[in-house]
Amino acid sequence: MLLTRTPQLTAQHSVLHSLRFELAFVIACGVVLPFALLANFSVGNAALQQGPLNSFVAGGLGAVGLVLILRRLRVYPGMAVVRSILPVLGVIYGVSLAMFTLLRLDYSNRLLLACFVCTLVARYALATLRHRAPQRIHWIVPGGRVDIIYDLPSMAALPLWLPTVPEIAGSALIADLHADHSPEWERLLAEAAISGKPVYHYKQVWEAETGKVQIEHLSENSFGALVPSLTYQKLKRAVDLMCCLLVFPGVVLLMLVTAVLIKLDGPGPVFFLQRRMGFRGRVFQVFKFRTMTVVNDGEHREASITQAGDQRITRIGHFLRRTRLDELPQIINIIRGEMSWIGPRPEAVSLSSWYEMEIPFYRYRHIVRPGITGWAQVNQGHVASLEEIDDKLQYDFFYIKNLSYWLDILIVFRTMRVVLSGFGAK
Repeated sequence: MLLTRTPQLTAQHSVLHSLRFELAFVIACGVVLPFALLANFSVGNAALQQGPLNSFVAGGLGAVGLVLILRRLRVYPGMAVVRSILPVLGVIYGVSLAMFTLLRLDYSNRLLLACFVCTLVARYALATLRHRAPQRIHWIVPGGRVDIIYDLPSMAALPLWLPTVPEIAGSALIADLHADHSPEWERLLAEAAISGKPVYHYKQVWEAETGKVQIEHLSENSFGALVPSLTYQKLKRAVDLMCCLLVFPGVVLLMLVTAVLIKLDGPGPVFFLQRRMGFRGRVFQVFKFRTMTVVNDGEHREASITQAGDQRITRIGHFLRRTRLDELPQIINIIRGEMSWIGPRPEAVSLSSWYEMEIPFYRYRHIVRPGITGWAQVNQGHVASLEEIDDKLQYDFFYIKNLSYWLDILIVFRTMRVVLSGFGAK
């Protein structure tokens, strides 16, 4: 019974996840429907009133933008698309309102609000339909190291016993493409690719599902070299400086309030300076607000590790760490070019030297500027043991390998959730 129903259900999965269906559904329900019900037509010079027309264009661009952004972010592991619908649409409509105000364009509050609500409801409804639809079936070709795929809880993976292309529509094949397969299985992979059925390398799937990169050896990244895109790194540096310029007045005010709270909490300096390993292996002084009664310079390994329930943390320090406000002074490091807003967290010199001796290729993480927040921080939080550091390094390598503005945007959204929840703080 299951085998007879699977093709139909998998085809349903393909339709629900197609770009054309998503665009048509969201635009029809989120823009065309409210416009048809609420817009008032004015037959003046055979044209629509400018306000409703501008609102219709903004609503359409908002719907298309929401679909495209969510689809791009969805490829990254751990991405809860449902939780991102409201903030992404809110940012898009916020930009639209800002443009209307800046350019002094007419628009209809009623229509714009209706399009916003209907687009939101349409995208949530589509997410519900997708959640109830069956998962895509992934057939595992035996051989090599594909067994790790079976351990992924989010995958609907089944072993392929015979070297024949599965006839189920919408399914995909996963294989260790570096393994020595028999001629029958090699022909299967070639036939599957020719027929248009997706064939994935197991490591590609594992990275996409876990957000980590296995670090058995330094493989080439998606740019085809060990050095990430230099063009994007230069663009990222320009964006870092622009963001510093925009937020500096607000950050300074917040820093002044935080400094007063630290002084009221007890004796000791306001700021905490520590030697950290940075971009291209250069040592620099990181600026932070002091959150502990005892301050170290980063040269002592044990003192540089913050444990759960650490007694050195002050009363105000717990709050600053949970909200990440202790990181605010690092805007100075960003301006000086020592850090970025987003990147692998810089470690104390003593810890970095220890990790380099214990973990192969640890030093490779210094190929990009360290950041205030990063992929490891939003996925894992604070770490202390070597085992946790190994996992953290796999997250860092995933960020370096997939370095892009889309991944940085995703980290920004997830950092907001981390700040509000206090995830990973110690």
